[in-house]
Amino acid sequence: MFRLFPVLMLIFTLQSACAREFQATPITLADPLGPGDTYAGIRWLGALRLTSAEFNGLKLCGLSDLAWDEDAGLLYAISDIGGLFHLRPEFDSRGILTGVQVVAAYPLLDVSDQPVRQPFDDAEGLAIRNGDNRIPGDTELLVSFEIRPRVVRYSPTGQWRGEEPLPALLRDLHNYHDINQALEAVTLDPRWGVLTGTEAPLRDDPAGQIRLFTGDGRFWRYPLGSAPGSALVAMEALPDGSLLTLERAFVTPLRPLIISLRRTELPPAGGETPLPVVDVAVLDSSQGWLLDNFEGLTRYRDRRFFMISDDNCTLWQATLLVHFELPPAAPQPSSP
Repeated sequence: MFRLFPVLMLIFTLQSACAREFQATPITLADPLGPGDTYAGIRWLGALRLTSAEFNGLKLCGLSDLAWDEDAGLLYAISDIGGLFHLRPEFDSRGILTGVQVVAAYPLLDVSDQPVRQPFDDAEGLAIRNGDNRIPGDTELLVSFEIRPRVVRYSPTGQWRGEEPLPALLRDLHNYHDINQALEAVTLDPRWGVLTGTEAPLRDDPAGQIRLFTGDGRFWRYPLGSAPGSALVAMEALPDGSLLTLERAFVTPLRPLIISLRRTELPPAGGETPLPVVDVAVLDSSQGWLLDNFEGLTRYRDRRFFMISDDNCTLWQATLLVHFELPPAAPQPSSP
């Protein structure tokens, strides 16, 4: 989780108990970039600003990650205050994102079937299992948490189904620089199973380098981008075996906010050699981009993705839902 102006947040955090009318307003991320236009090889397929509203007693704000369920036709979103939302995106005939409907909301429950409470409610990463196998009713969601690091399996209605194994290193809070820099990203890789990534390097790891872990302790060293303050906030395992990552770089309100989409491969060996990571697109607020605290990423269909920003339930940030398409992967050289 990333927090802008922590002192002001204590003053201006949304307190109203009254539900506001939900709106999803189309916006432009950069002028003169329009829906369907291409920048840095990425085709931008629409963006929406979502208003904070209340559904089933849960505030739609602080959205940290996304997962697409192809079988159900639903986009799941989790909040860092323990909410799970079912969204249905709307598109025009060109595939441009034009709206979204909130169709359900559920609290994430604990092992006692009670809604998770602080400090156990800081849900940050989301992945999906069995979301595209044409078998109804077997979808499972994987949620990673900060503050109390763990990965929990949930039903699509927020019911607790158990925990995924984690290396002992990641379960011990003393191994993190800060409890708010713990398990930020999770994905399900067809080869390696559940992968988790921390927002920042562990206490004894080199600066600018985090580790991506499997449940049994295998790891890869992932070098963060060169922008000051870069942090891993989401990752998505792709069908071709590569990994798409989302990084956010923020230092102070007087410095640009930089959002980076990057790509890497996970070789079988793992270990100490840093992964080769390439930039797919780097978006800089000082260059006219309308950016916010982007933390969530999921693949939709083919090469299309959704990305969402976490407004931290504050008045001066925004929940932005973005739809985009990656260029085809570069062809790999054939073996001699």
